[in-house]
Amino acid sequence: MNSANIQGSSALTPKKEIIKINASKSETAKLRVAGYARVSSDSADQMNSFSTQVNYYQRTINGNPMWQMTEVYADEGISGVSVNKRDDFSRMIADCKRGKIDRIITKSTSRFARNTLDAIGVIRELKDIGVTVYFEKENLDTATLTSENLLTLYSLFAQEESMTISKNCKKGARMRMSKGTYVSSNAPYGYRLVNNELVIEETEAEIVRRIFSEYLGGKGYSAIAKDLMADEIPFKNNKMKWRSQTVGIILKNERYVGDMLLQKTYSEDALPYRKHINKGELPQYYVTNTHEPIVERIQFELAKILREERCYNINTEYGEYPLSRKIKCAECGTTYRRKVTNHTTYWVCRQHDDSKEYCSSQRLPEEKIYRAFVRMYNKLLKSYGNILIPLLSQLEKLQELSTRNNPEINTLNKKIAELSEQNHVMNGLLSKGILDSALFISQTDELQKKIRKLKSAKLKLLEEQDADDSIDKTEDLIDILENGPDKITEFNESLMEEIVTKMIAYDDKTIDFLLINGLVLKEGL
Repeated sequence: MNSANIQGSSALTPKKEIIKINASKSETAKLRVAGYARVSSDSADQMNSFSTQVNYYQRTINGNPMWQMTEVYADEGISGVSVNKRDDFSRMIADCKRGKIDRIITKSTSRFARNTLDAIGVIRELKDIGVTVYFEKENLDTATLTSENLLTLYSLFAQEESMTISKNCKKGARMRMSKGTYVSSNAPYGYRLVNNELVIEETEAEIVRRIFSEYLGGKGYSAIAKDLMADEIPFKNNKMKWRSQTVGIILKNERYVGDMLLQKTYSEDALPYRKHINKGELPQYYVTNTHEPIVERIQFELAKILREERCYNINTEYGEYPLSRKIKCAECGTTYRRKVTNHTTYWVCRQHDDSKEYCSSQRLPEEKIYRAFVRMYNKLLKSYGNILIPLLSQLEKLQELSTRNNPEINTLNKKIAELSEQNHVMNGLLSKGILDSALFISQTDELQKKIRKLKSAKLKLLEEQDADDSIDKTEDLIDILENGPDKITEFNESLMEEIVTKMIAYDDKTIDFLLINGLVLKEGL
């Protein structure tokens, strides 16, 4: 091939050409930013009011050209020790999951959560869905964190701060107790707290007097509770939830004679702040005549004497014992009866006792049943956090599912959602400077009143559902365990009455304890 041909071939090959395509300059989308605060419910505390917080976050967020304000989420007067029961916090997290929020700003780690595990858990969850959190006080931004070590450190500081505050509050409270100047933070049924003083609420006070009168007249806790339920007498928060333990608590409460026993319970200084009954670990202070009484002192003392007599001197005239009518035979379903043989007390199936041909079950020594209850209670107390808390969560989920099919509740939910959306719109108008602050406060206050009224109506409907009853009984059981003895070494009739509805005996080897919330726990004999 000659050079001429080569040159001709090269001339036919297209020349490589590079064309540069310039990048288009599109406007970067603004981050949708929400503010989270814990605000004061005290009208005098304007520094931490909702409107003040909204105005603050409005200025802060709108001052950043890369940010767009979405909403301010705020929980009123709620401790930051746990994220549980913070409605707006939960709503904010839900909005993050729905893709409505890109970024959250809050004053400090202590405002976000005062529990390290809660803080880290939420941050991890938000990080997974691309939502960042900025803590102003610590100048800490999860968007720039390469690890969680620093956040953990600050959360620990916040946790320590919470514990320090708690200790200081306890110290101050105990000083006031010792001087007799302590003011209760809550009012028992029959009273209202007005200007730090217990004031009688006459409608409820009449019910308290009725309870004392009927008890002194011979009625037991359960009978009184049933009669109150039958008469549709509301308890706290207009709930028709009278129970035997509630009646017992009222009959034992010295506040109804105008006195106060201070430091009945105490909580641990370390997280979690578990409450214990004070059995001498700390001093108690009995202060007389601190407020107006509801019942006469003689009535209170007589009720105490009667209670002790019923507890220690069991009335055998009608065969009433701590285990009466509580034990059922697993084989035939018959109720057990009490028998004494050679100075030893037994419980035996009535069917078996009448004829061994009909039932082959064995008699049970009473002492064995008592010991089984002691073991069951102590085991439950030790592990209720792993049993009852998840159960309560599942029941609440079931309740949520059942409410979806309730047209009345659905209607209320829609109305609540509509009003909440109006509140959201109002926040947006305020943040853009369209709405006057004074008008915003008046409008949002009215909206909040309507929302609270709708939520109250919804709560009343929920109480009528079966799931809600199980939830209440599970909460009651948790409350009994949290406020009851830390450990028992002998049979406790009062505890048995409060937490056990029935027992199923399987021959002489095992026994099932059916608890008030339907939970069944098996224990060996």
